[in-house]
This record gives sequence, structure tokens and C-alpha cells, in this order.
Amino acid sequence: MAAYYPEKPSLYQENDVKQFFSTFSRLYPCSFCAEDFQKLLKVSPPATKSQEELSQWLCKIHNSVNDRLGKSLFDCSRVNERWRDGWKDGSCDY
Repeated sequence: MAAYYPEKPSLYQENDVKQFFSTFSRLYPCSFCAEDFQKLLKVSPPATKSQEELSQWLCKIHNSVNDRLGKSLFDCSRVNERWRDGWKDGSCDY
């Protein structure tokens, strides 16, 4: 979703994406995960001013969960390469 978010979103688009994450945090099927995500949103609300901001915010949120779970972190400088543009070497991770 963040990969195709506008570079210059309207106020409506900014509000919509904030509402999306707020709603998602309440409807997430794992109650513990939902509660953790709600806490994360309070200390780090979505950065919605551009595609770059939202993508970096979402990657950092994802990495904070991965870190807590002992999983590897994703290189946030490569988020658009992974989710929007495709890997530069032409590979596919499907």
C-alpha cells in the first residue's frame, strides 16, 4: 500500500491512510498484536506527507516488530526496490 501512496497526497488521502491504520490496529485478529500496534501508533503515528515518508514509517514499524520477535530486519533504504520498482538484479522472490 505504501509503495503506491502518492508523492503529494491530498488531505483526504492523508486522513484515509491514518484512519486505515487506526482501524487495522483494532481489527487485527491477534489481540496481543493489535494492542501492541495501537501502542506503536500512539508513539509513532503514520507519516503521511509523501510516499517516501509513509514507506519509511511502515518499514520502521515492521522492523520494530521483527526485532521484538527476533527476526531479521529489512533494509528500509530498499523498500521501494522491493515493493514498487522490483529488484535491480531482476530477481523475483516469489
